[in-house]
Amino acid sequence: MTNRAGAIMIAAALACSSQAVFVSPSQAQSSGNGVSNFFGNIFSGPKSGPAPQAAPGPDGGPPAPPPWSGEDGASGHPLMTASAIRQAAANFQNCVASMWPDAARRNITQANFERFTADLEPDLRIMDLMDSQPEFTKAIWDYLDILVNDNRLAKGREILAKYKPQFDAAEKAYGVDRYAIASIWGIESNYSTQMGDRNVVQSTATLACIGRRQAYFRDEFLTALEILNRGDLRPEQMRGSWAGAFGPTQFMPTAFKRYAVDADGDGRRDVVDNAADLIASTANNLKKDGWQTGRSWGYEVVLPEGFNFMLADKAKAMTIAQWQSQGMKRADGKPFPDTTEKAYLLAPAGAQGPGFLMLQNFRVIMKYNPAEAYALAIGHFADRLRGGAPFVQPWPRQERVLSRAERLELQQLLAQRGFYRGTPDGQFGGQTREALRSFQASIGTPADGFASSDVLERLRGR
Repeated sequence: MTNRAGAIMIAAALACSSQAVFVSPSQAQSSGNGVSNFFGNIFSGPKSGPAPQAAPGPDGGPPAPPPWSGEDGASGHPLMTASAIRQAAANFQNCVASMWPDAARRNITQANFERFTADLEPDLRIMDLMDSQPEFTKAIWDYLDILVNDNRLAKGREILAKYKPQFDAAEKAYGVDRYAIASIWGIESNYSTQMGDRNVVQSTATLACIGRRQAYFRDEFLTALEILNRGDLRPEQMRGSWAGAFGPTQFMPTAFKRYAVDADGDGRRDVVDNAADLIASTANNLKKDGWQTGRSWGYEVVLPEGFNFMLADKAKAMTIAQWQSQGMKRADGKPFPDTTEKAYLLAPAGAQGPGFLMLQNFRVIMKYNPAEAYALAIGHFADRLRGGAPFVQPWPRQERVLSRAERLELQQLLAQRGFYRGTPDGQFGGQTREALRSFQASIGTPADGFASSDVLERLRGR
């Protein structure tokens, strides 16, 4: 599990390489922050029957969030059954109190521990969000259209101009491209307008005591207390996603602890309201994850006729020169700046769409959030902020995205034919793509791993 917001819950199952972008039961994050909000809005759907209606807020204010459904989680994990959740919730206060010795070992004062945990109640709605099971998916081209748009680009250019001294300083100190930082800021929180409104301490305490990932979130909870104990942030600043991510670039507490810096020397590392600290901390994160100064994230490329899509695999990196020997060219007609760089090929829409050669900086973005669709959006948005053009090649927008039921059926049919050896779950990862490629090769079609409705029909024998 990686270190920050989207990386926690949006794992590789943003199935970019299989046409659709979707969130697995362990992924979608918050109901109010940037990319996470995007996922929540698209994929929110009832497990069975109509969704519970939100009650009006106090004094006619905004509606309160919907309550916990009271249902078993979709993951089937024993700690996500309704009875296990209720039992853990009944013991919540004891669970929180039991973490005091660990807090003391982190030099959190008893007064602050009691202050920051007083009157905490579990937010059980998080259990539904943690185990959400999306019925419908979003095609990668629609995902990119939503995240890389004219309004966001305009706002990004305003941010780059407004905070030019801070971007100058961070770029000089860390060697990280300002456009990449501005891109993350824009996509994670729409430039600080959608950061999430859940109490981070409450969210991480809930997840530390209830559900299937308690050990992981115990560390996040205790680290959130460390941040408050040190005085870097005030309690009212610690609001974010249901998973505990906060601030314009959505730091998890442990990522904050690892990467946050006090860029302006005021004694606080404020990644929420201080632009200098925010920009420098995000740059420090990317730098420590291996960012290469002056290098691109990757290139859009044209795939030659008859291309062997078995090479479209992140484990099969080659030098640019080797890709050129395969007939690969940049889509914009420009030469590759350095043919000795190693890259892997990503073909998000298979033989019908553009290809991309992904470099080291793309891998770094994926450490920030391990989803190829997300990283592609970040890289492309950064290029557009720099003045670059849209992608050259068209996407197969005529393709219909498979529903979860159809994805599940596709895996089951692949398994029946001996191509898929995993457990069908409706989520497309590397194992599904490999099985799909093998099936496509067996019937003489391009083995691109693209989960089209036509491939499903072929599997059905129609």
